[in-house]
Amino acid sequence: MDTLGGNITIGGDLAVRRLGFGAMRITGEGIWGEPKDHAGAVHLMRHVVESGVNFIDTADSYGPNVSEEIIAEALAPYKDGVVIATKAGFERPGPSVWKENGHPQHLRSAVEGSLKRLKLERIDLLQLHRIDPKVPVAESLGALVDLQREGKIRHIGLSQVTTQQLREAQRTATIVSLQNRYNVADREYENELEECERQNLAFMPWFPLAGEGTPEHDSLERIANAHHATPTQIAIVWLLARSPQMLPIPGTSSLAHFDENIAAADIELTVEEMKELCGPTDSAVPH
Repeated sequence: MDTLGGNITIGGDLAVRRLGFGAMRITGEGIWGEPKDHAGAVHLMRHVVESGVNFIDTADSYGPNVSEEIIAEALAPYKDGVVIATKAGFERPGPSVWKENGHPQHLRSAVEGSLKRLKLERIDLLQLHRIDPKVPVAESLGALVDLQREGKIRHIGLSQVTTQQLREAQRTATIVSLQNRYNVADREYENELEECERQNLAFMPWFPLAGEGTPEHDSLERIANAHHATPTQIAIVWLLARSPQMLPIPGTSSLAHFDENIAAADIELTVEEMKELCGPTDSAVPH
């Protein structure tokens, strides 16, 4: 396998390596406030980029604001080719509490705040973190399209949506990516991944390791042992093998875990191993 899973192009002009980094966990407990080791988080972010990762996913709600601030402290001014994707559409009343807010005024304020915190003049990829059921999606995306026309957003993506919601959103905005929950043990959004393949959209699986610790799957440990790897590494390499549109963004606050995650890109699964993980008639087996 190519270094870091090869490349993918987002929106026709953003070429990034196909194994990115999710920066949610560089914040405090409950994705709230400062991390216990601020200097360590800054060091980790620098190590991420030095290791060749050039796609970093964050959100204004991570902290809130903390993840974006640490990224800028560590990396601004950014090296050529480094893409920072962020998200807007949540409010954070407290630790582990998330409240959708898709009102245009909130989204505009959120994007302006992200630009300042990230020390950017334009956000390469701004993803609507959730569709707010209280606000017509055309109004939410209309605000992002206005910001795009003003040169403050390059591309627009969506998070945690169905194919039907994607198509409705595409009536208002050009969508270049989806970020949905997806992993070897949880493939509820298989249809959405296949839609991304049809439309050449990037698909960013969140929860790529199926939660804390080792993902639950009977075959992962056996296949990991065969490759002298860990089950979480096999979970990552399965994602990379699953689809060329896949852009996994495993996140961690640990430098050692990060190094372990990116080492997964050098593992190749056999067709038989993919069948064992997915089932011999499963559509998730690459053709």
